[in-house]
Amino acid sequence: MTAPTAAPGRRLPLVLRNRAFGTMWVGQVLTQAAVRMFQVGTSWWLIGYAASGSGGLAAGLFMSVSTLPAVALAPLVARAITRCAHGSLLRAAAGGAGAAAAALAVWAGTSDLPVAAAYAAALALATCQAFFDPCLTTSVPELVEDEDIEAATGFELSTQSLAGLGGALLGALIVDRGGIAGLAAGCAVAYCAAAALITTVRFRTADARTADAVDAVDAVPDAGTEQAEAPPRRTLRQILGALPHVRAILLCFAAANLFTTAVFVVMPLYTASVLQGDGATVSLLEASLGAGTLLGSFTGARVPGRPAVVGSACLGAMAVALAVPGLIAALPVISGALLVTGWCVGVIGVRFVALFQRLVPTADKPAFFAVMQAVLGATFPVASLLFGLLGDHLSARTLCLIQAAGLVPAAVALLLLPGHSPTADDPVADSAAPAPAHAAGGTR
Repeated sequence: MTAPTAAPGRRLPLVLRNRAFGTMWVGQVLTQAAVRMFQVGTSWWLIGYAASGSGGLAAGLFMSVSTLPAVALAPLVARAITRCAHGSLLRAAAGGAGAAAAALAVWAGTSDLPVAAAYAAALALATCQAFFDPCLTTSVPELVEDEDIEAATGFELSTQSLAGLGGALLGALIVDRGGIAGLAAGCAVAYCAAAALITTVRFRTADARTADAVDAVDAVPDAGTEQAEAPPRRTLRQILGALPHVRAILLCFAAANLFTTAVFVVMPLYTASVLQGDGATVSLLEASLGAGTLLGSFTGARVPGRPAVVGSACLGAMAVALAVPGLIAALPVISGALLVTGWCVGVIGVRFVALFQRLVPTADKPAFFAVMQAVLGATFPVASLLFGLLGDHLSARTLCLIQAAGLVPAAVALLLLPGHSPTADDPVADSAAPAPAHAAGGTR
């Protein structure tokens, strides 16, 4: 891993002074922008063009299919991340998604596309993304030094914000102008460009994983007189069982996701039924959410307070913001509320993923981040189907109020979690207070 030396005093941003991480970050922006563009565009296509009379259920089923692989494939993903070179796995995931999107573009461009084909394409893209996201999160310590982990986490999480912003701006607009064929073609270009960029990145552990492990053992006092042995592999159940505080946090956010992730079904329904808008309106609302998340990703590390307190406050603020569209049907007000919602999402992501990077043992990170994605995503299919079905029977404004009410118990539960000690709950205190050997981050 090489990085240009910064001049004394002011350091360049991480993506500029670490070329490998910067290239990987750009590749991730393209990949996640593509999947977000496909989700937003296809949801609008189903509600505005393809489905008649049951647009809510059709969009809900589509979003549900888009998240099933992350949940169902978690054990397989964990094994793949552990056994495969991370660069090769990331490149294969991006390339596979590009091939699937290109095939869909050809089909939609030459004949009428059945709704089932859009669902199948969503399943293929989501399967590739289920491998890509946790693999990249696991790879952060392989691309940066330990002191840059939190900054890298902020950049890595901001990718989803940029994806939400760019993909949301383009998705519905492309469908209004170029149909589903244009949408799929744009996604294919983005995926293939990402795969090409990832090919140029060299991951430190791809060449030196064994050497680093030996160096880490040799650095332990008195370890030279003992035979170095690799730590035994642990199951997903054992990993979460050894981290009860982390497990409780994941459960709180999984419950919150049951209501927050429904916004991706509710917004297109709200646009069509309440605002009487078109794809440009959907794009504006999605972009507001993405812009807020982007801002939160870059400012989250500066928000003071313990993660549990910050997370609870953000969930409470999200509840208020999501209730606004249910009370005031004015586009500027709704856009501002979604901006606040996105900012809270970004802050939560930075604070808690950085916390997990430090608390989870290095050997357990591949399995942990796969199961994290599965736990947090497990409620997404349920939320999509539930709110999509409700959207065909209740008003979109009522759905907004249901979302807001559902976040309140999750916020209270997170605040009341036991075990708020500095070593378990505050990444800032990790270096100052006694902590487990694995709490220092990616290197020991």
